[in-house]
Amino acid sequence: MSDEATERETEREDESADGPAVPQEGEAGPHAGAGHGEPDKSAKKTEDAPAPRRAEVSNYEIVEHWFGVAAERLELPDDVAAVLRSSYREVQVQVPVRLGDGKLHVFSGYRVQHNGARGPYKGGIRFHPEVDLDEIRALAELMTWKTAIVNLPYGGAKGGVNVDPSKLESHELQAVSRSFMDKIEKVLGPTRDIPAPDVGTNAQVMAWLMDEYGKLHGHTPACVTGKPIALEGSYGREAATGRGVVHMFQEAAPEVGLDPAETRFAVQGFGNVGSWAARLMQELGATMVGVSDASGAIAAEGGIDAEKLAEHVREGGTVADFDGSTETIDPDDLVAVECDVFIPAALGGMIHKGNAERMNCRMMVEGANSPTTPAADSILNDKGVTIVPDVLANAGGVVVSYFEWAQNLQHFRWDEKQVNERLGEIMRRGFREVADRAKENDTPMRPAAYELGIERVVEAASTRGYI
Repeated sequence: MSDEATERETEREDESADGPAVPQEGEAGPHAGAGHGEPDKSAKKTEDAPAPRRAEVSNYEIVEHWFGVAAERLELPDDVAAVLRSSYREVQVQVPVRLGDGKLHVFSGYRVQHNGARGPYKGGIRFHPEVDLDEIRALAELMTWKTAIVNLPYGGAKGGVNVDPSKLESHELQAVSRSFMDKIEKVLGPTRDIPAPDVGTNAQVMAWLMDEYGKLHGHTPACVTGKPIALEGSYGREAATGRGVVHMFQEAAPEVGLDPAETRFAVQGFGNVGSWAARLMQELGATMVGVSDASGAIAAEGGIDAEKLAEHVREGGTVADFDGSTETIDPDDLVAVECDVFIPAALGGMIHKGNAERMNCRMMVEGANSPTTPAADSILNDKGVTIVPDVLANAGGVVVSYFEWAQNLQHFRWDEKQVNERLGEIMRRGFREVADRAKENDTPMRPAAYELGIERVVEAASTRGYI
């Protein structure tokens, strides 16, 4: 055995003595074997644009690590933990669509329902070329804990199709959306499982999904959330996740000694979540000094106007070609930009052991799902960085999805002020409960959040008699 291999084995033995081992980036986890389904073999498209390196540890391994830490602290029996860490139902379907090249393309579609003890399954649908069953499992489990942490009457689910929407014409995207809904509608419904937008999908995709579902079940606006306003969507839904991120910053700022009006921040991923977070941070007086999207990254010591950049992107531009006295930087160097707050709002695994030491911030508020690997989390905690974890920080989207669902069931609409006020109330309550748990246990917020969410799911499942 090589010295390197011996060293790795020694590290694992040491970790197992203190708790669940931190998944090693670049290695397959135990979920890849029997009992967890075969690895997805669907063909993947590669991105043309430059992108920062992501960790090779999977989203599933990240979520499972934190579940294991919390389960051990809560002293969950092994049989109960086995139920909670596995999915109730996993659906994989073919999504055949004839595209503009005249050929029939077969994509893979997924819907994973993780746990429904607290209510109907809830979770987004993402269209991205790297979507696979492993990722969807992880995100479904994450939704279970997230809805419980902010105390919504939902379970957790997630769905996706391994398609690149940027490569499709509008009618092709519509065909993929309708074909996917046609294959999975049997496991969906307002009292069963309610999808929402995620990476690569938006209000228009939700409109197509609702319409396709309605062909079989009649007009059912509550079957999906994140819809256009014209189709009983909720005011405030588009900005909800980004707004929730900013609420979490405002709650955490006093503990770090930050004045929002003097805060400098960077955003990794200028999509829906990142762009709204940036604009709302700017409204507080904060200054954006670095930002990235799939096209590249830019930085500016004097600040980048988030409103002008958002307008530039809406008109078809990219972050990389924004003309605003900015400096183009390597996407990998965004983490090193000196700032007070870093907001990862791209994909999972973007903050890893290879770049965590370079981070130059005092606080991180996670807009994306599983953006930080356990190894990076440990490094950042050692550096004294305050982390508001994804399971709390980006819950604003599902909170307002809950509001939309409740409005749809009553065919009644709240105004945007009511929506935003109620969102703030729930997010602030969630922060206080997690922060109090963290102080009580003398732990960072992430393990405290997982413990709180898992406890609530266990209580619901046991009260039902399911476990």
